Amino acid sequence: MLSTSARLLRLVSLLAVRPAWTCGELAERMEVTERTVRRDVARLRELGYTVDSDPGPWGGYRLRPGTRTPPLILDDEEALAVAVGLREAALSGALGGDQAALSALLKLRQVLPKRLGDRLGDMDAAFVQTPRAGEPQVAAGTLLELAAACRRGERARMAYRDWEGRASVRDVDAYRLVHTGRRWYFVARDVARGEWRTFRADRVERVQPTGRAVEFTEPLPDPALLVSRASATGPYAVLATVRLPVPMEQALRSVPATVGLHRADGPDATVVEIGGSSAEGLARYLFSLATPLRVLAPDSVREELLRRTRELTAANEEAST
Repeated sequence: MLSTSARLLRLVSLLAVRPAWTCGELAERMEVTERTVRRDVARLRELGYTVDSDPGPWGGYRLRPGTRTPPLILDDEEALAVAVGLREAALSGALGGDQAALSALLKLRQVLPKRLGDRLGDMDAAFVQTPRAGEPQVAAGTLLELAAACRRGERARMAYRDWEGRASVRDVDAYRLVHTGRRWYFVARDVARGEWRTFRADRVERVQPTGRAVEFTEPLPDPALLVSRASATGPYAVLATVRLPVPMEQALRSVPATVGLHRADGPDATVVEIGGSSAEGLARYLFSLATPLRVLAPDSVREELLRRTRELTAANEEAST
């Protein structure tokens, strides 16, 4: 005979797969009396499930969305489908820049039976995500390891390869993951340097938990702001400073915070620092903005922008003659 807990789980599962059941149908399916069904329905209501009932011999029970989130019962295939969906949402950033999908996937993986965990691991190894052009791919397992370290608030040992390809192993105090719409970044305190750093998740090669809990002291940094600054200003071969004759809000629409570091220059202008691999590349990007601007520095970017402008003007003058 099933225990009370097992019966309740079985009852929830049955109510979830059909719009309505009569008391007799549930009793027959669960091999219990109708009195037991009524008693178990009452227990489900106490747990937060909204179970509606209709009176009379042909009345029945139906499950309705409630006001709070009760336990969710999934079969094996449903659990795998949810896990894969959360994985793809995390990798694509479909739910925005927060860690909701990663957090939910972490919770689900912790309660999955080993047989399902193994199947999900096999799927992770077999699936290949097609990144945007020029964008590196992040392994789902790496994101989960980083998210777990952030969630537990513990020190981790991380193998990392920087933008120049130099490999290092460092101890970090995990804090947050930030998604910019293009990449995932790991924000942590570098223990050896004693400072907050941002790391590209696709460059993390291995994360090993140490089991050592850490406590962060106030004031804590804004993770998104740290990532924006790091993305906008370095490390780049050339840094350009430009002035846009528009307010900050409008400047951010032209040059996103992940591309440039902004500061207001009065109420109607914004100065932006933008990094690039070359003066030519920066001039090409500034030209593509199709926005009035003035290059404050360096001269190489200003001269390259003027060259492109002269070429465009000459080409159009020739076409008009």
